[in-house]
Amino acid sequence: MKTLVLANQKGGVGKSAVATLLAHHLVQKGQRVLAIDFDHQGNFSGALRRSKRPTAAGITADRLLTDAVTVMPSANFVVVTGDAALSMLEAQPTLHTPFARHLRAFLAAMEQHFDVCVIDTNPGPDIRVIAALASADFVLSPIQLNQEAMEGVSGLLNHPRAGVRKIKAVLNPKLQLIGLLPTMVESTPFQRANFLQIVQKYLPLMIRIGGGPGDFAAIPRRSAIAEAQAHGELLWEMKKTAARDAWKDIEPTIRALAAIVTGQRQDRAQPEVGHGTAA
Repeated sequence: MKTLVLANQKGGVGKSAVATLLAHHLVQKGQRVLAIDFDHQGNFSGALRRSKRPTAAGITADRLLTDAVTVMPSANFVVVTGDAALSMLEAQPTLHTPFARHLRAFLAAMEQHFDVCVIDTNPGPDIRVIAALASADFVLSPIQLNQEAMEGVSGLLNHPRAGVRKIKAVLNPKLQLIGLLPTMVESTPFQRANFLQIVQKYLPLMIRIGGGPGDFAAIPRRSAIAEAQAHGELLWEMKKTAARDAWKDIEPTIRALAAIVTGQRQDRAQPEVGHGTAA
């Protein structure tokens, strides 16, 4: 089983929508998927449950950190929902190491039952993010194309406690950064300028999906994405033309990300984090 964590220290960047698209796409491609929502707002697990596609685990995600959980429902698509109890875990510092150990043991126990585990995390460098990254194979960071979000890339890489570099060096040498995924991208001169800026500054962390100079993974701003998330619908199954057009634009990115996580594409994940990037 490969574990993918979606992480960004800033909220509102579309992590949950990307996680939802990836989870459904992986299932559609025949993968056995375990979805875990470590955000107490529960946007990822809420969208999945509204779709009525996955089986509910019967426990909430905080239990994966606080208890020795070793059993999940026998199904090819299972979701562990987020809830308010997750927000209380950071306030228990003496238990942080056991929390991380519990999660690692749980994921090891799931090794033969699922092909991919997708974990959505909360914004903020707390124990939920640290525990997830400490046991993950891959991390993907959705970002918005504004100055504040772009400046936050340094925090993602270099935070002294939850930065990808620190986690990789101290807790999890196998962790690989897939890269940065611009989201909510609009075809405006301002957005195009910001996209060019982030490509120039963080080129080694951009995710190529083609051979052209601008062929980088990105998620465009489309109202159909929010609609699908709100109603638990699969974007590619919606009847609206706008939804089908949105999926046509998004599908190459989702397909490329899925291929990296499942090992069908070996050329992208970063074995060493941040080479050639700004500090």
